[in-house]
Amino acid sequence: MAFRLKLVPEKTEWDFFRWAILTFGASVAAIVGSIILVLVMGLNFGIDFKGGTTIRTESTAIVDIGAYREALDALEMGDVSITEVFDPSFREDQYVAMIRIQAQAGQEALAPEDVARVQAALAKVVPDIKFASVETVGPKVSGELIMSAILSVLAATVAICAYVWLRFEWQFSLGAVAALVHDVVVTVGIFALFQIKFDLTTIAALLTILGYSINDTVVVFDRLRENLMKYKTMPLRDVMNLSVNETLSRTLMTSGSTLITLASLMIFGGDVIRGFVFAIFMGILLGTYSSIYVAKNIVLYLGVKRDWSKPTDEAAGPKGNQLYGK
Repeated sequence: MAFRLKLVPEKTEWDFFRWAILTFGASVAAIVGSIILVLVMGLNFGIDFKGGTTIRTESTAIVDIGAYREALDALEMGDVSITEVFDPSFREDQYVAMIRIQAQAGQEALAPEDVARVQAALAKVVPDIKFASVETVGPKVSGELIMSAILSVLAATVAICAYVWLRFEWQFSLGAVAALVHDVVVTVGIFALFQIKFDLTTIAALLTILGYSINDTVVVFDRLRENLMKYKTMPLRDVMNLSVNETLSRTLMTSGSTLITLASLMIFGGDVIRGFVFAIFMGILLGTYSSIYVAKNIVLYLGVKRDWSKPTDEAAGPKGNQLYGK
């Protein structure tokens, strides 16, 4: 007999909306608190957003990012990002790296003497290293990157909103968007609270969170839509509880297996990807929570039309009372 791992029983009857006011209020408080943290403490922007100097290197030796970082850490120049560059046009013995160093205090770029120190330190690691270019990213470009990052997250949110609206109803769309806003804003608030480096990889993580969160939400919405057609006279609150219970095993298995992988990456993946992985880790935790306690609460409060043969839907019941369980 095959062994099946079960995180929850085959059939559960948990009332996920018993503390609807408390859980929804906690979510609103978390969003407001996160916004305050960002405004008061600010974000610990990385090189992408603060500006700095980019040095492109070439050598015939394989790029050892660990050795490069160890040599540059000794210079104590702050945030340093090292990336190996791949291109089909490179020669077989051509290895290229891109090194970005944050702007120093009171300067938009590294001073010539600092650039010379960097070159000398790297030359000790790779004797035949060549410095193909040295470029500066100023505050103006960094400001444009910040704006582009904000617009990319907003554009993804609007596109998801339109998708859910077309696939379901407008109430579902508002619930999904509220959950997405909750996940992104609270994740950014955590970055502000602990002053974790915030760069373009974090933006990539936030976009990944949007996709993962909406996927989990849509799975429950799909089951809810099926049950709304199946149980036409059952109160909306009970139908929603049933739908969440029926998809609970899938939600926990998917989120749990993903979180295990991300936890391993946070522990063993190194500093380079730790911020990116941490953002996704928190986003999945928040996304699993918000799919039930934010998105569904919004839909429960707004009500859903159950009988399209009537101009109004009395089966949905008074909107306000559903949230309070009356």
